[in-house]
Amino acid sequence: MTDILEMNLPVSDNQMEIILRLHRLFLDIPGIECKKRFKIPFYYRHSWVAYLNPIKKDGIELCFLKGLEMSNHDGRLQSKDRKMVAGISIYSPAEIGQDSILDHFHEALILDEEKL
Repeated sequence: MTDILEMNLPVSDNQMEIILRLHRLFLDIPGIECKKRFKIPFYYRHSWVAYLNPIKKDGIELCFLKGLEMSNHDGRLQSKDRKMVAGISIYSPAEIGQDSILDHFHEALILDEEKL
C-alpha cells in the first residue's frame, strides 16, 4: 500500500485533506491498490479504475477511467469533453458524501471486473 503522505503531492492543505479522505475510503475496499503516476494517486484493482487530480480553485477531481460508461445516477460525473474519463469535482472535504462517492467507485469496479 502506498502511503499518500510519502507521495509529496504538489497540493494545498485543503486538497490534501480531500485526497486523504478519499484515499482512506478507497483503500478500505479489498483489492484496491494505490500507485503514484504522473505525480498523482491512481487506484487499481485489475486495471486503472480512478485517479485524484488537483484542479483550479483549490479542488480535487475524482476521475474514473470508464466514467462515460457509468450511470451517473446523481448527475455529478462530468466528462469535460473527454472521450472516456468522467469525474467529480470536489472543493471541500465536506462535499465528499461517502455514500455517493462509494456508489460511483463500486460501479467503476464493476466495469473493471467486466474487462476480465
